[in-house]
Amino acid sequence: MKKPTIVVLGAGYGGLMTVTRLQKQLGSNDAEIILVNKNDYHYETTWLHEASAGTLGPNDVRYDISSVIDSGRVRFIQDTALKVEPEAKKVLLEKTGDLPYDYLVIALGAAPETFGIEGLDKYAFSITNVNTARQIREHIEYQFATYKVDKKPERLRIVVGGAGFTGIEFLGELGNRVPELCKEYDVDIHMVKIICVEAAPTALPGFDPELVDYAMELLKRKNVEFRIGTAIKGATPEGIIVAKGEDDTEEIKAGTVVWAAGVRGNPIITESGFENMRGRIKVEPDLRAPGYSDIFVIGDCSLVINEEINRPYPPTAQIAMQQGELTASNLAKLLQGKSNLDTFTFDNKGTVCSLGDDDAIGVVFGKKVTGKRASFMKKMIDNRALYMIGGIPLTLKKGKFNLLK
Repeated sequence: MKKPTIVVLGAGYGGLMTVTRLQKQLGSNDAEIILVNKNDYHYETTWLHEASAGTLGPNDVRYDISSVIDSGRVRFIQDTALKVEPEAKKVLLEKTGDLPYDYLVIALGAAPETFGIEGLDKYAFSITNVNTARQIREHIEYQFATYKVDKKPERLRIVVGGAGFTGIEFLGELGNRVPELCKEYDVDIHMVKIICVEAAPTALPGFDPELVDYAMELLKRKNVEFRIGTAIKGATPEGIIVAKGEDDTEEIKAGTVVWAAGVRGNPIITESGFENMRGRIKVEPDLRAPGYSDIFVIGDCSLVINEEINRPYPPTAQIAMQQGELTASNLAKLLQGKSNLDTFTFDNKGTVCSLGDDDAIGVVFGKKVTGKRASFMKKMIDNRALYMIGGIPLTLKKGKFNLLK
């Protein structure tokens, strides 16, 4: 009999967790496992803010997929998934063409959500992947270098749109990186302006207010100016247009604009005709797509409701990895002919937001942490993610061990 084919789309946290668990749980005759990803490497999405600011190199935030998958158990296809055809049980790939499946796991990453704000897609950067992180880093350095030639003050203005998790972590890295750039390019640090624009009434919505105050005060000491309750109305080649109210608009000229205020699920979800909310599928308790017994959806493309507050969980690495573990277990059950699949319950072990290499805020096992202790916990969380996918070898190669800096 032909072995069933399991296709996993995406080698992010959820996809790699699914594949690395499947290759351990299934025998060679149980199923053919195929992993599809547009790059031959995985990047740590939760480290991209560091690469964007220049405090980590682009290659430091990624590792080869071949280093964590068993090539004897998993076939890797480097290609881009364009569309899923559920009725035909196949995926259309950009170069390879049709790829049939018996079971499909959609674990593709997010796409920037600009909410229709004019010009953002053309004139603002997004912290999306390794290449955009490299672009942001090189662009900021170019602005510093060129300022020494034309003395235009706007070159030294950096606007960050959004004071959510990504925005705050990027600001923390910028606060450490800017003094280095000033020294390298012989620029007066007082000429540099870092401005964070957030439409919500507070930074880090949903975070403990005491921790939010800690973060904002620290970032202000790092020369960050906050415009809270201020919306970005548009982006131009010269900067951005902001407004406090409907008519109170202001232009902020800036050499660098980074949009960090929203993501949506992968475009393939909409393209494939799945019912969705901003590119995310509200999955069944066992993480399958409604109406499809052979399709699991995890990570940024899935929407799981937190019943306590009746709102979706944010799409984090932690939740994606837990979804990947459950999906691998449920696939093994299906291959054994079992129908009693396990349901997903998010085990929130805590959340830590870095404020640069040496400081952070967070809630870990129900306790608030700040400063070096929180920074230590953040690095331990980063190392744990590496260990869970690649074990000790990957952790030794890519991990963050300068824990007490």
